[in-house]
Amino acid sequence: MIEERVPYHSFSECEWTIVRRMIHATSDFDLVYDTRFHPEAIAKGIAALRRGVPIITDTKMVKVGIALRKLRRFKTKILCAISQPEVVREAQLSYKTRASIAMQKMSPFIEGSIIVIGNAPTALFEVHKLIKRNSHNPSLIIGVPVGLVGARESKEMLMKTSIPYITVQGEKGGSPLAVSIVNALALLALENRYD
Repeated sequence: MIEERVPYHSFSECEWTIVRRMIHATSDFDLVYDTRFHPEAIAKGIAALRRGVPIITDTKMVKVGIALRKLRRFKTKILCAISQPEVVREAQLSYKTRASIAMQKMSPFIEGSIIVIGNAPTALFEVHKLIKRNSHNPSLIIGVPVGLVGARESKEMLMKTSIPYITVQGEKGGSPLAVSIVNALALLALENRYD
């Protein structure tokens, strides 16, 4: 059905595999026009998955949505600090968002990781700060935070970096979208794409 409704597009075969999965998860055909890929995003993401790097997520919803059984052979760990008691406590004391503090807690694991942000623009802003401050470069950032406040700006900032990324322009995003991207990448990794 998706192929029938999108007979033409400018994506590569692997990019289209991901965008098609995103549309399947959301029924949002505007993703054909709004999805953006860094030129090295898919190759770097697949290589990172095959190395078994940690996947850092901003929410538990993203964490539980990732099809870990597909990544089992790569010994992938999915990390999310959003509900850790010290994160909750520090957020209350500092008047910062839990998502921002959670990303700070994940700082030691950023180098080489895959970062997946599907909800909080503040998490994506914090990742930018951590990369700039600590020179820890993830292999890939999947940055699709959603909302009217900060989502567009955080993604525009992401697209100006040299870090490989997959994102959606504007205010659209969300955890289901983030999960669909990771799961599509996992399928590509298992199908031995980009060998």
